[in-house]
Amino acid sequence: MLIGYMSQIVSSQIQHYLIEHEREDEKLLVLKQKEIHGIPSSIIATQLSGRRKAKSKLSTWYKTHGIIYPPTINLEQCSSEATAIFKAHIVHSYLSSKRVAADITGGFGVDTFFLSSLFLSVHYAEPNNELFEITKHNHHQLKASNIIHHCLTAEHFMKETNIDFDLVYIDPSRRGEKSQKVYKLADCFPDITTLQSALFNKSSFILLKASPLLDIQQGLREIKQVKKVFVVSVSNECKEVLFLAEKNYEGEPIVEAIDLFENGLVRSSFCFAMADEKKAHAALGEPNSYLYEPNASILKSGAFKVIAERFGLTKLDVNTHLYTASLIVPNFPGKVFLVACLNPDAKRLKELLPDDKANVVSRNYPLTPDEIKKKLHLHDGGAKFLIGFSSLKKKHLALCSRVTGI
Repeated sequence: MLIGYMSQIVSSQIQHYLIEHEREDEKLLVLKQKEIHGIPSSIIATQLSGRRKAKSKLSTWYKTHGIIYPPTINLEQCSSEATAIFKAHIVHSYLSSKRVAADITGGFGVDTFFLSSLFLSVHYAEPNNELFEITKHNHHQLKASNIIHHCLTAEHFMKETNIDFDLVYIDPSRRGEKSQKVYKLADCFPDITTLQSALFNKSSFILLKASPLLDIQQGLREIKQVKKVFVVSVSNECKEVLFLAEKNYEGEPIVEAIDLFENGLVRSSFCFAMADEKKAHAALGEPNSYLYEPNASILKSGAFKVIAERFGLTKLDVNTHLYTASLIVPNFPGKVFLVACLNPDAKRLKELLPDDKANVVSRNYPLTPDEIKKKLHLHDGGAKFLIGFSSLKKKHLALCSRVTGI
């Protein structure tokens, strides 16, 4: 439906309207008006919603005149600008040859655009005709003239092409036949587990984007010749798991847990091999003056023992992924808290929190944060943290203040 109105959407009249009404509730807009300047209000609503989402997720698109936004689901599924910039950084670091690449699950074309800054040419494949036309238009607006667009499925494109690629990038759809979310790679579309051999026949490297909910060990069982796994967070929220596979690679994959700033620059990084985690020893003990919480990427990566060993920390319990020390350890990739009071009674807690506000955290503790707040009559907010956790010997509530970390 959007395709028929593309020329009108990019007109100065509509573009001005979208800028002027950017904060307007698009749901109310649809109820109030059937059309706006000759365009159905539902289409205008899609553009308003898209602009608002792009402002934080895709700032380059937001700042570029004449961009057309697809339905919300396509924007939700596409990479953020920060993670796309990081993927370009991976490619720049690991590939010596950067002649030609392919993004065979093109979607809204965010990753394609940033890859195009590295390669002489990038082939974009997307079977959804409307999304294809929107993205092709946007790439033109973004002045990415070295992207070649193909309205084809990944399988069809790879079958038809005779190009030898330096890189094939693939971001399989994590929606099933009934639009339900799926997480296993074999359940995604296209199925990389059956397609990988064909990809390696025409490419030296494969970069795969997977769900942050994917079990990394399961992914390594399904994907061959993985050289490195990147667990990527933005501002401590896990966003993607990336698998970089190299043709004929036979070594053990390295895992790198990355936390990015919103602009795509690296805030912190932690590398380890799975063998490191297996052989690492983490001493267990009771809480000391400081509590340490690794960032989301490290927790997702499974570096539970090796993080303690490398930073000289004591783990509170086998299943409690919090750590402790008597001193502040420099450059820890996560949050550090100073324990102000351990296991305060109700009266003492009231004295320490006179406004009844705290940021409540639960780590391997019988109660959820909401249950803790309800039990102690607390509200969200303030500068203090109330952390519930289990140590080797008992369960604790620690009132803390943030020392470092995001």
